[in-house]
Amino acid sequence: MPSEPLPLSLSAPPVVRADAARNRAKLLEAAQTLVREQGAENVTMEAVAAAACVGKGTVFRRFGDRAGLMYALLDQGERDFQQAFIFGPPPLGPGAPPVERLEAFGAALLRHLERHLDVFVAASREPVKRLGVGPARVHATHIAMLLQQAKVGGDVEQLTQVLLGFFEPSQVKYLLTERGRSVEDLERGWRDLVRRITHRC
Repeated sequence: MPSEPLPLSLSAPPVVRADAARNRAKLLEAAQTLVREQGAENVTMEAVAAAACVGKGTVFRRFGDRAGLMYALLDQGERDFQQAFIFGPPPLGPGAPPVERLEAFGAALLRHLERHLDVFVAASREPVKRLGVGPARVHATHIAMLLQQAKVGGDVEQLTQVLLGFFEPSQVKYLLTERGRSVEDLERGWRDLVRRITHRC
């Protein structure tokens, strides 16, 4: 396994013509406006098409489905997050012990989720599909790398999925909005989980 995972963005589009790039930007701008005004859960492909003055088929061709559109909205934030944990300063970036980096990764991911929580929830309606997209693969690779560097025994792949489950968007939203937990509470829970799995209790 490489010392650091390769960055994979959420929606890394292929090189496209200038007019196609402008259309994509126009659609994303329309979608962002609708998310601000109506909430991500109420945004439909039809509404985005109408706001951008294009046919509904154009939106589907560009993003595939509603989840694809939501992931595209998250793209720049995910790029910034990946830049921080792959190349940024410690403890989130390289240079700190692996357990410290794992704790910092979870705290940063929780903040990243909180900033875009409704969009993450809307994008994660298909959990099996969500686990296969670029960010989930990068997050899993990073966690597995840190577990291996920390010399954690057992099935690292399964442990990685257990840790990733901590950040399931609907669960995070439920804890924050329905249970009255704070992000700081969740960060403490993450650190406790990491220390138990890495036998640092």
